[in-house]
Amino acid sequence: MSNLNFGLIGTGFMGKAHAVALRAVGTVFPEVAHPGLTCLVDKNATVAQQFADAWGFASASDDWIGMCRSDAIDVVDICTPNHLHMEMALTAIEAGKHVYCEKPLALTAAQARRIRSAAESAGVRTAAGFNYICNPLIAAARDMIASGEIGEVHEFRGSCREDYLADPSTPYGWRCARNRAGAGALADLGSHLICMAEFLLGPIGSVLGSLTTVHDLRPDPISGRMRTVENDDIAQALVVFERGCPGTMDISRVATGKKCGLMFEVCGMKGSIAFDQERMNELRLYQADSQSGRRGYRRILAGPAHPDYSAFCPAPGHGLGFNDLKIIEVRNLLRSIESGDEIHADFNTACRVQEICDAIETSHDGQQWVDVSRNALERLQLTA
Repeated sequence: MSNLNFGLIGTGFMGKAHAVALRAVGTVFPEVAHPGLTCLVDKNATVAQQFADAWGFASASDDWIGMCRSDAIDVVDICTPNHLHMEMALTAIEAGKHVYCEKPLALTAAQARRIRSAAESAGVRTAAGFNYICNPLIAAARDMIASGEIGEVHEFRGSCREDYLADPSTPYGWRCARNRAGAGALADLGSHLICMAEFLLGPIGSVLGSLTTVHDLRPDPISGRMRTVENDDIAQALVVFERGCPGTMDISRVATGKKCGLMFEVCGMKGSIAFDQERMNELRLYQADSQSGRRGYRRILAGPAHPDYSAFCPAPGHGLGFNDLKIIEVRNLLRSIESGDEIHADFNTACRVQEICDAIETSHDGQQWVDVSRNALERLQLTA
């Protein structure tokens, strides 16, 4: 397959992570098309050029619309604040480009559905930035659940907790603004947990949500005046999966001491599986039929026996990292463009995640359970 030329919008944390993945994917997975680092876009032309030189892009620009419409670009990669995602994605799709967008896909489910519909109508391939499900051990956990190794699942417990806004003196940023971020911890962190939960156990059927803002005011980074935080610091939800299994979700951006606390425990009739992203190369497995006196969780180390691991390293226990999962994510998109097949974390998944985030907010506002089954959401869209 011929190479695909990428235009990347954004020079922050995610912009760099995507640039690293685009540069490395052809080395790690030589069977896929090699991305051409064609254009890097930032609102500041000088910054764009500096990062283009540092990251190896052929050109730089402050004109994202022109880049999206350029015949030199095959794939538009969006790594900007959330409120810009919809306009950028729709512009790229209208120009016939494939689109790779960081999560959350949009500010609301209505926006996400609009983007998804446009991509489907245009026949372009898409990917969303849910790289945690690309971990080889997550694929292993999913296979164990699907094969019945831990028996019928009767409980899910999940959390995604970090402390990047635990300090009340941390300045107000775009993630605190409703019109730029949408929801708070729920959108930023909860989207990963929701995606992970459905990847492992299938669709969630209903949710009951609770939202809390711990630090209502934060200092403006320029003026120092206190500004009102417009979204949640903590989101919690009870969920029931369509398979009948209940679960809990605990999401926080003020969890002092937690750095990347994406964790889950899946309990079945014959065993349990537990995972902690801060120890992302370990999966813990409990088997109830173990010999008496030998029972307890045992540790499974990531290794070449797990999908995609061997592309990075031939030896178990050496471990993968966050950026490696981004490389797998890019590989999945490239495969999808080549084959036309869907991947799990595409805009369908991203839209579904946004619908559940919206439902948790609706549940909090109305203090009642909200039906998020696929049939219920399809009926809602037909009447909207």
